[in-house]
Amino acid sequence: MAIWFDDYHKFKDISILNNMSKDTLMEHLDILFTGIGPDFLTATMPVDHRTFQPFKQLHGGASVALAESLGSSAANMCIDITKQYCVGLEINTNHVRAVHTGHVTGVAKPIHLGSKTHVWDIKIYDDKDKLTSISRITMAVLDRS
Repeated sequence: MAIWFDDYHKFKDISILNNMSKDTLMEHLDILFTGIGPDFLTATMPVDHRTFQPFKQLHGGASVALAESLGSSAANMCIDITKQYCVGLEINTNHVRAVHTGHVTGVAKPIHLGSKTHVWDIKIYDDKDKLTSISRITMAVLDRS
């Protein structure tokens, strides 16, 4: 069963989501949306000089930025954005494996889609499909005034 708002079909062309990332942190970190399914959204991010910490491995904050970007975008795709919008309330991330090269891919799936809050699970994998971090983000669903 699809979770997206009725007109989500416009986002099946992932380039629309990527174009919305122009002049943002997502563009700076080269976070690119790569896929959308009935109940998930995916994006990738390089592991390089933009996302390293001083020991030349993926910075935990970069992983959180990828998770937040996925969770926020996915949450806003589940609502009528002419009437409401979603903002992050809290994010928690556990880093379970270091990454030194390549790309990481995040997969966002909903845990709870309520009328006032959403909770999303975001798992991030390395190029070998090994789990590198797992995040849970809580989103507030706010009315436009």
